[in-house]
Amino acid sequence: MEGGDGGVPVAGLGTLGSGAAAATVRELLQDECYSAFLNEDFDVKTYTSQSIHQAVIAEQLAKLAQGISQLDKELHLQVQHLQKVLTKKRDPVSHICFIEEIVKDGQPEILYTFWNSVTQALSSHFHMATNSSVFLKQAFEGEYPKLLRLYNDLWKRLQQYSQNIQGNFSAGGTPDLCVDLQHTEDDTHDVFIPRQLDYDPEKALKDSLQPYEAAYLSKSLSRLFDPINLVFPPGGRNPPSSDELDGIMKTIASELNVAAVDANLTLAVSKNVAKTIQLYGVKSEQLLCTQGDASQVIGPLTEGQKRNVAVVNSLYKLHQSVTKVVSSQSSFPPAAEQTVLSALKAVHALMGSAVQPLLTSVADAIEAIIITMHQEDFSGTLSSSGKADVSCSLYMKELQGFVARVMNDYFKHFECSDFVFENTEAIAQRAIELFVRNASLIRFLGEGGKMRLAADFAQMELAVGPFCRRVSDLGKSYRMLRSFRPLLFQTSEHVASSPTLGDIIPFSIVIQFLFTRAPPELKSPFQRAEWSHARFSQWLDDHPSEKDRLLLIRGALEAYVQSVRSREGKEFAPVYPIMVQLLQKAMSALQ
Repeated sequence: MEGGDGGVPVAGLGTLGSGAAAATVRELLQDECYSAFLNEDFDVKTYTSQSIHQAVIAEQLAKLAQGISQLDKELHLQVQHLQKVLTKKRDPVSHICFIEEIVKDGQPEILYTFWNSVTQALSSHFHMATNSSVFLKQAFEGEYPKLLRLYNDLWKRLQQYSQNIQGNFSAGGTPDLCVDLQHTEDDTHDVFIPRQLDYDPEKALKDSLQPYEAAYLSKSLSRLFDPINLVFPPGGRNPPSSDELDGIMKTIASELNVAAVDANLTLAVSKNVAKTIQLYGVKSEQLLCTQGDASQVIGPLTEGQKRNVAVVNSLYKLHQSVTKVVSSQSSFPPAAEQTVLSALKAVHALMGSAVQPLLTSVADAIEAIIITMHQEDFSGTLSSSGKADVSCSLYMKELQGFVARVMNDYFKHFECSDFVFENTEAIAQRAIELFVRNASLIRFLGEGGKMRLAADFAQMELAVGPFCRRVSDLGKSYRMLRSFRPLLFQTSEHVASSPTLGDIIPFSIVIQFLFTRAPPELKSPFQRAEWSHARFSQWLDDHPSEKDRLLLIRGALEAYVQSVRSREGKEFAPVYPIMVQLLQKAMSALQ
């Protein structure tokens, strides 16, 4: 039969209207059973077995829900009956109401005994039922969250009913009883919830499910570990692909979503997730290349460096994905969130360890380039025209080229740009500090040399630019670079009175710079010790204390005084008293 509205015949469905047919087809294609049926490897026997298994589990849980509901009703009836008896019956001799005697004692043991008997009976019957049926045991273990949700619903109903009874007592009890009950309410307890210092009635109820919780958590951990062990095969050399990582994340999200029925279960599963993250980190660490080629910065990326980049990118994706899953959880307990985030901190630390050999090599190469500024001649004067060649020095051009190359050849392959800048910014700060340090050690500095060194200061900002989003993000190092440049052209008196001293530029750096304006007999600390510039720089790294550096400078100044006196000199160099004044000011600031 054909419809008058231009129906479309669909096999097995007769002739339907086009809209209804399309909706029916979409519904059919979305059906899980039908989708599985379309697969070439569809196994009717296996699918039927699984369907029967799931149906039986659903039936058993439905029966259990009915049983718990009946238990709830029976508890209500029993407690209600007990309430009526205790509130109406009185002692024939003392004429005191029985409920007053119970409340007066402060320990309603009768209810504790009753509740303890109920929970023990539940534990006993669960134990007998699962011991006699392996299928039932597997069902309770596999569907533990659903079982726990039934318990939580029962407990909520009991709490609500208990509060209702408490209200009835407060409304209809004797005046003295009401006083006692008011005291009980203030203590956030009520007469029909068993009170013991070491007894938790809710925990006692859920303890009957403890064996199934332990089994469920064990299986949950196995489900979390299995995909990781699968993507990290023995002897493997590559981290998981994006699709494989997505599979791991789906498992993590699924376990957390299922556990969301209970806060304590969520915390327990979160600990499993933390173990999963730790396992991923251990497996990833085993892939890292730690040989010499992992830190080379001479040629293109080696195979070991490519693998390290892939591992870091994989760890970064894991970190981002887990963070997203945690943030998407509604009502996620703070303790559970902290458990997962603590594991992610270890992932971030592993990422840092993976790139550290490369970072160290880059930093060492930059220091080696900067130290070559002392091979340049900065003693030149201005030309007869009064103009100087203000192009930057050769070492600065080499530095700029090196930084641009390492960013392009090595760091651009990392997908975690924030992480990369977090580490390269530290290299940039270190490079600026080394540059200013070595610039302050140059002897001798002519007028033409000042102009070229000033150009180097300007170019230094461009040199470290690729290491950060903005050079101004480098903080104190950037301010020191900007503040030191004008000092090149100021008189010694103006240098000593600069407001940048101490706060932005350390006193030791400025006093070292003033040595360049002194005569040769006023030797710099490294010259007096007969050290190379590189060795002196290493000494400064080993002695970060400003006091240690000032004491070394004081020794050089004292040695100069002795040399002048030994040759019976008539006066000191003009810059000497300024240096002494600065040294005294610096030492006073440290006290």
